[in-house]
This record gives sequence, structure tokens and C-alpha cells, in this order.
Amino acid sequence: MTNEDPNGPSTSNPSKRPARQGVGGSPVGSTLSIVLAVVAVVIGFLILNNITDDGGSAADPSTGSGTATTVTPTTDPTATTAPPPSTTEPLVTEGATVIVANASGVGGSAGRMTDTLELAGFTMGEPTNSTGPQLEDSIVYYDPGIAAAQDVANSVARVMGGLSVEPVPTPPPVDGGSLGDAGVLVMLGTNQADKTLEEMSGTPATETTTATTVTGTAPDVSGSTVAPETTTG
Repeated sequence: MTNEDPNGPSTSNPSKRPARQGVGGSPVGSTLSIVLAVVAVVIGFLILNNITDDGGSAADPSTGSGTATTVTPTTDPTATTAPPPSTTEPLVTEGATVIVANASGVGGSAGRMTDTLELAGFTMGEPTNSTGPQLEDSIVYYDPGIAAAQDVANSVARVMGGLSVEPVPTPPPVDGGSLGDAGVLVMLGTNQADKTLEEMSGTPATETTTATTVTGTAPDVSGSTVAPETTTG
């Protein structure tokens, strides 16, 4: 017979102890885990709030402040700027023959304009007469079937003061109704008849001066007249 209390702790396994109970009977380990979780959440919130402080803008890693830094690109002083393209195009005088037809009513003006354009470098054909009405302003026609005809026509129109350029009508309004091998037709009007290229383009002619040699006596440095020296022998 033993005097052991049946409701007391068992002595058969002295190493096994009952779990510690917290307030309300809950285990102490569970309460500690909850407290640690709440602390971690609070610390995380404080860290996040510190990062996104100053209006919520991210801090500039290079300056350490919340204001973003604007980087202005620098200009290379050694860089060169390409010059603007030239607005003056060279004249195209080759590739198509030019014919002048008199539509001005001024006799012989087509022949004289032919000589003028030939001196400017154009390839000229025989002058002819217009079969159409008399014109005040000249018109330059070109044959689309000749490759360089339009460029030559544009050049003729430029040297004659900026005339209009159009494809040649069919048939051409000239005696015989054909231009032959020519690709450009100038219908010479009254406003351009017997005028120079300078007068038509508005460019003043270059004045030339001729040096004159004065013979006779020459004054000396004192202002008196010195007679020319005569040598004998």
C-alpha cells in the first residue's frame, strides 16, 4: 500500500512536466510569437515611412535628398555645324538645243535674242516666227521627251528674268509646226525683245573704265613746268 495521491503528479516519468500556461490558459509561446509579429510590423512601417518621407518622392541616390537632379547635356565646343545649302543653282546650258520664236512683233528680235543666249553658253538653233498671238511676256517651252530639256528651259527662264516654263504644246506654235531636234522653245514677247540679259534679270551691267595716257610736260615737285629733255647725238 502506498500513500500516493491519485490526483497528484505522476512519478512514473519524472522528466515530463506540464506545459506552462499563460493568462486565460493560453500557452506562453503563442503569446510571445504574436507580440514579436506586431513589433516586426511596426518596425517595418516605420522604415517604409522614413524612406517615402518628404512628400512621398524617392530620394536621389547621388545627393541624398528627396529632390531629383536635372542633368543638362553639355555642348561639344569642337563640334562643327554644316553650312546651309546654297540657294544658287548652276545654269544648265547643255543637253538640249534652244530655238527662239518671234512673238513680239519686233522684226529681227528673235535673231538678236538667239545671239544673246548663245553668248550666255546655250546651244542655239535657227530663229523662227510664232504662229500664235503676239505676247507681252515671253514663255519658255520644253519637250518632255528630251531628258535635259526641262533643266535647260529652267536655266533660260532664269537668265531672262524668271519666265514661266511649261511643256511644249502639240503642235508647237511655230512656222512648220515642228522643233526638229530642239528641246526648248522660247516664245519671245514684247517685254523681253531687244533687251540684254542684265536688263531682263535686273542686274546692272558691269562698267568698264579705260585708262588714258596724258602726254606732254609734267610738273616738277615745286609746281613749275619742266620741259621734256631732248637728247642729241
